[in-house]
Amino acid sequence: MEIGREMGFATEAVDPRIEATPLDDWKATNPKAALRRALDVFATRAEYEVDDLRNAIANVSPDVVIVDANCWGAAAVAEASGLPWVTFYAFLPYLRSRGVPPWGPGLRPRPGMVGRIRDAVVRTRVSGAFNKAMLGPLNRICAQAGVPRAGSVDDFMLRPPLKLVATAQPFDYPHPDWDDSIQLIGACAFDPAPKAVPEWLAAIDRPIVLVSTSSEFHGDTDMALLALSALADEPVHVVATFPAGVPAEIAAPANATVCEFVPHSVVLDRAACAVTHGGMGTTQKALARGVPVCVVPQGRDQFEVARRVEVAGCGTRLPAKNLTATRLRDKVRQAMAMTDGARRVAAGFAATGGAEHGANMIEHRLLGLSQPTSWDTW
Repeated sequence: MEIGREMGFATEAVDPRIEATPLDDWKATNPKAALRRALDVFATRAEYEVDDLRNAIANVSPDVVIVDANCWGAAAVAEASGLPWVTFYAFLPYLRSRGVPPWGPGLRPRPGMVGRIRDAVVRTRVSGAFNKAMLGPLNRICAQAGVPRAGSVDDFMLRPPLKLVATAQPFDYPHPDWDDSIQLIGACAFDPAPKAVPEWLAAIDRPIVLVSTSSEFHGDTDMALLALSALADEPVHVVATFPAGVPAEIAAPANATVCEFVPHSVVLDRAACAVTHGGMGTTQKALARGVPVCVVPQGRDQFEVARRVEVAGCGTRLPAKNLTATRLRDKVRQAMAMTDGARRVAAGFAATGGAEHGANMIEHRLLGLSQPTSWDTW
């Protein structure tokens, strides 16, 4: 809340029960069980979001409502309010798109008849799993909020008059069948830099490799610990962050700095590569600066992020099941040579107009204010 207030926003905390319901999909033993756990958490949070957003609307009387796409209860209330509303995707959306593999397993796009058949078969299984896990909770929320039932996950997710998605080509795939209510707005990673670069960081005279773990614990600690040992003899300096808590057993080699938190922006401004679990936050922060990435996906949307990194040629992908020190070291070396691809992605992010484009869309399309400048053509 304080960061928002310092920037001039009126901010208040959400219902504490929402934050007290953490994602625990890392405990699952297979991807299907992990998906079910994650969706169960979103469903539980959604119940608390209903009254939370209703009260906020009553107290603030807003002109427009912006909802995180994973906040199903808030989305239903926004729809019921009759106000202009928009969903924001900080992740790659699980919306169907012609020619794009079904969301989830991180399949490589495959053109032609063979690809269409593969995608149709996999989509039936994936869509069935999503609908089975989500439709029951979604429709309970819809009934509670007083909006029509959803016939499918896509039906619910496509309801907002405007959808803003934090990605862009060439990082994302083409979506020829999406209408212009879905707007790609590039990287929207928020990471305010400190007033001064930390002295320990300024003193580093080697290429820097940032190793980042999830801010919400996701069982990716082993990846970071292995990275420290795998890169111990490389001519780099590793900066490893553990925002969910620094492991007690950690022993940092001489060419590494370990900390719970440091603004990634100040590290990435000097980095040659970032090793990440594939969350869109750190991945986009790196790519937006033209820094290539090595992605070791653990679950959630990370398989899709990792595959797009590989396809876009802006870094490397190493499935967690194949993770070894030798493979990780090789993948980091390969990624460090892919600066051209990362810069190409950075240019694509910038070309969308970013957050300014998103704000223009809200003002123009939902509030009827003056026509945006050049970004409305994207």
